[in-house]
Amino acid sequence: MANHPIEGLMDTIMTNIKTMVDVNTVVGTPVTGPDGTLIIPVSTVSYGFGVGGSEFEKKNPGNAGSEPLFGGGYGGGANVKPIAFLVVSNGNIKLLPVTPETSPVNKIIDMVPEVIDKVNCAVSAVADKMKEKKSDCKCDCNVDVVD
Repeated sequence: MANHPIEGLMDTIMTNIKTMVDVNTVVGTPVTGPDGTLIIPVSTVSYGFGVGGSEFEKKNPGNAGSEPLFGGGYGGGANVKPIAFLVVSNGNIKLLPVTPETSPVNKIIDMVPEVIDKVNCAVSAVADKMKEKKSDCKCDCNVDVVD
């Protein structure tokens, strides 16, 4: 049995969508500034499409064995909206939203690298202090020293 014409329409749509959908559409190609700053655009992408078709009976039924008439169409659209830029500079990463509206989530994401650095620093300081106190200990017990 031959393929139905609607299958051809669907194949055309899916092929076109595959050519439009790319990872670089959501996370864009990085751009390097003159000072070495790396800027990465981030976008949201949404697609929609529809397909429809119908078969019609022939007005002249004398042509037995021929396929019925087919009419169909398709349409679609895409929306790409830039939402932020990731800026990598001097070992720091910042998220710069395109809109001036900043949500608490965006603020938390911006603070994550700083918080991690502070936690690492605090843990290192405590570990160093514990090593000093253990080296002062004259017993060979395995007890941790805590202030």
